Amino acid sequence: MTPVILLAEAKKSAEVTDWGARIGWLVGLALFIALVYWLMREGWKWRGTLQAGLPPLPAVPEDTGPARLSMSGRYHGSTTAGQWLDRIVAHGLGTRSRAELTLTDAGLEVERPGAADFFVPRAALRGARLDKGIAGKVLTEGGLLVVTWQHGDKLIDSGFRSDRSAEHAEWADTLNQMTNDTEGAR
Repeated sequence: MTPVILLAEAKKSAEVTDWGARIGWLVGLALFIALVYWLMREGWKWRGTLQAGLPPLPAVPEDTGPARLSMSGRYHGSTTAGQWLDRIVAHGLGTRSRAELTLTDAGLEVERPGAADFFVPRAALRGARLDKGIAGKVLTEGGLLVVTWQHGDKLIDSGFRSDRSAEHAEWADTLNQMTNDTEGAR
């Protein structure tokens, strides 16, 4: 019986945690995450610098006339037309936000709480389509209303998602009809 007792007494539990090494790893990880976020922010600012030649966005006119359509939903961003990953960040166009869209005979008014509002004159509208993605946001087929418009010498696609996705088809049809009417008047 004595040998069993001696064996039990001789055992010593191992150190459970090496706090110095653990804290070192956590500090290193935090610094790495901070570096990644800083690089992402610098990339965003650099993209804005590259797009500095984009003219300022038009202001909403005093009288836009009665609303043809209105929609509440989300603004998902703007890209160079036809290049769904080339995000435009100049003048706040890269900021995702809630949005209230109003379509009138004067054009498309985009009100964004917490971000810069903008207006697309009717003459600048080039068309609309239903799509599934734009710059980092991918949805089901037809889940995104993409409005193409001319700003300066650049064609821009802006993506919107209504709170009621059944509205997308009506918006695309109405915007395309307005575009065709405007082109016919030129």
